Amino acid sequence: MAASIFSSNPTLASGPNYSFSQAANNAAAGVKEHSFYPYTDNGGSTLGISGSDFAILAGDTRSTSGYNINSRYAPKVFKIGGDDETGEGAHIVLSVVGFAADGQALKERLDTIVKMYKYQHGKNMSVKACAQRLSTILYQKRFFPYYVHAILGGIDDEGKGSLYSYDPVGSYERESCRAGGAAASLIMPFLDNQVKNNNQYIPGSGEGHELVARKAEPLPKEEVVKIVRDAFTSATERHIEVGDGLQMLVATKDGIEEVYFPLKRD
Repeated sequence: MAASIFSSNPTLASGPNYSFSQAANNAAAGVKEHSFYPYTDNGGSTLGISGSDFAILAGDTRSTSGYNINSRYAPKVFKIGGDDETGEGAHIVLSVVGFAADGQALKERLDTIVKMYKYQHGKNMSVKACAQRLSTILYQKRFFPYYVHAILGGIDDEGKGSLYSYDPVGSYERESCRAGGAAASLIMPFLDNQVKNNNQYIPGSGEGHELVARKAEPLPKEEVVKIVRDAFTSATERHIEVGDGLQMLVATKDGIEEVYFPLKRD
């Protein structure tokens, strides 16, 4: 049957129209295949640390495309649920790093949902509920994901700092600290050691394997701010996509405070 089809149709005599011979002829004729890739990695890094009564999210302000710097002030940390201009009234903080356009779209969508919740119910959405809602937003786009690493922070119903980290398709967990973005592999081991006390032992508690591990305890806010600054200062020395400025949002029961520190600009 197949032989009769090919023999009766001259254009198919050498096989289907997508044969290797035709592909070779197209290449010889200078035909080029064009493809569309919608994502770009705009560099930068973010991190989050939660304490006993606060949560800090921070990110550098450099935006890159390859070896080019698009902007030296492109925020990656945002107030959610507050005034559009000043951010006044916000109680949740979101950081996004990766593809800047997707990060902006995700931030605006979550911000709108949190504001609509307040208008409809007459109260603020809890951080736990917002964390679940953000997971749903990301999962709904799993076939064409937001190309970002998101971290959500705020104060929970018990007055404790809470921090949630996400993958691009919505899987999330509550953590004490998390880094994301270009320099995550440099910053995360530092946070593991300084915040979680991994590989730290009590001096004089024993010898060799008998050393007693130091337990992780909530750190004071002032010390966490120093750790965040040290993390980004060291990252800028080793990664060209991180630098220019450090934007830090500190969430407490009294609101959200924004702090800015300059970083290396080369």
